[in-house]
Amino acid sequence: MQEVVAYRGKIKYDIQTALAYKDRPPRQQVAEIALVDRVFRWVPKTHRILDLPCGGGRVSVHLARNGYQVSCADHSEAMLEIARRFLRENRLECPVERQDIEALTYSNRQFDTVICFRLFHHFPTPAIRQRAAAELCRVAGRYVALSYFSPLSVTSLKRRLRAGLGGRASQKLATPRAEVEAYFRSQGFRLVKDFARSPFLHTLHLALFERAE
Repeated sequence: MQEVVAYRGKIKYDIQTALAYKDRPPRQQVAEIALVDRVFRWVPKTHRILDLPCGGGRVSVHLARNGYQVSCADHSEAMLEIARRFLRENRLECPVERQDIEALTYSNRQFDTVICFRLFHHFPTPAIRQRAAAELCRVAGRYVALSYFSPLSVTSLKRRLRAGLGGRASQKLATPRAEVEAYFRSQGFRLVKDFARSPFLHTLHLALFERAE
């Protein structure tokens, strides 16, 4: 029987939480969009892009402004409404729909490139991580860009120390790069390049995988 886990990142975004999340601190916003840009130097402007989860639409809007044909998807209805509003404000027309990353309704290789930004660290089990990676690879024709939290960082070390000293364990879960690579290798994808926001300081990485065939 397939494991079913309503992990916190899947269910926590009601309208109040979504509104609080959508506006990132300016410094963080600049750094994270710069990280996306470093990856997308590899991605042709002709590519059809799926942004999943799109959240409030910040990555979708940025990529659409840069000439990509973008489709937006998220599991949270509240996030989807914010994304639709943000797209309208920017006079952009992109499809926006509700999707579950563990069971996408898209066709095989429907998109050229899929970006999955700031979601993987919410997955509590290897089984969920494997299912999500498999679905991302299934609908991607060439590339998948996946963000993950590295355990080899000052941020991750602080979180482990805090938990070890009796503090609250972080719900942002770090995953070794070798484990992330293994999920994609099993789907016929190879790592092109792994980008770090700030190597060994910040935990956020964005890895670009390519279909190996």
